[in-house]
Amino acid sequence: MSIVRETNIKELKFLFKGKVRDIYEVSKEEWLVVTTDRISAFDVVFNEPIPGKGIILNKISNLWFEKIKFLPNHIMSTNPIEKLPFLRNYEGVNERSVLVKKVNRLPVECVVRGYLFGSVYNEYKKFSTAGGIKLKQDLKLADKLPEPIFTPATKAETGHDENINYEKFVKVVGKNIADEIIKYSIQIYKFASEKMEKNGIILADTKFEFGIDEKGNLILVDEVLTPDSSRYWDAETYKAGENPISFDKQFLRDYLDSIKWDKTPPPPILPEDIIKKTKQKYEEILKIIEKALRD
Repeated sequence: MSIVRETNIKELKFLFKGKVRDIYEVSKEEWLVVTTDRISAFDVVFNEPIPGKGIILNKISNLWFEKIKFLPNHIMSTNPIEKLPFLRNYEGVNERSVLVKKVNRLPVECVVRGYLFGSVYNEYKKFSTAGGIKLKQDLKLADKLPEPIFTPATKAETGHDENINYEKFVKVVGKNIADEIIKYSIQIYKFASEKMEKNGIILADTKFEFGIDEKGNLILVDEVLTPDSSRYWDAETYKAGENPISFDKQFLRDYLDSIKWDKTPPPPILPEDIIKKTKQKYEEILKIIEKALRD
């Protein structure tokens, strides 16, 4: 299997390098988005890639984009080589790429949580809130919430994203767009949760990104419901109060916590067994998602 950590597509204008994705301009209306094998944790990109990760993330996103019929997305083609035959010169790029509509991307992470975990669990222990939302007392780590909650964050190009409350979210995107995003984010989360629960997986939380197209319509962009942007837990072994067995990037985060890394660059070297196990978890969740979306 090819490994793509960096891209250098000379025939296209390079626009932006994200933590995982490289973006090129195809035309004034169209971009090429390449999902590389880079992996990040705590907003730091590691030097070691996860072989094939970009292919898996691209497949998962495309599967979900196709199934989410109630909201438009930015995908124009999932086989860019048809329009850009020179991609044949770049091994591994086409299967990691999509052609997308250029939109005005909103600078926020739109997080939906069905369970109390991650950064909001630390907030809850201090203030009994999650994303500024008051929760009932005596909840445990990984407890299921009575209803999914929306906890937005600012999207930082460098450094750490920061959780914000509803009022700050409205200031960034405006009241009408904010309420539309919340409605669709929770709708997508519930739709995906139901699909995954039937296949033995808990979708604990996930984050979305949105853009506004030239007509002012809300568009789902970036990635959707991947193990980079979501927490997928094994329902059979799940128990509130314990760190769940997961099929996502949490495995890597847990390893990094275990070695007491201070979460600032430079990143530590990832051991071969951690790379291998991370790859296996991504492969497993791809198979489960493929089955869930066939059912």
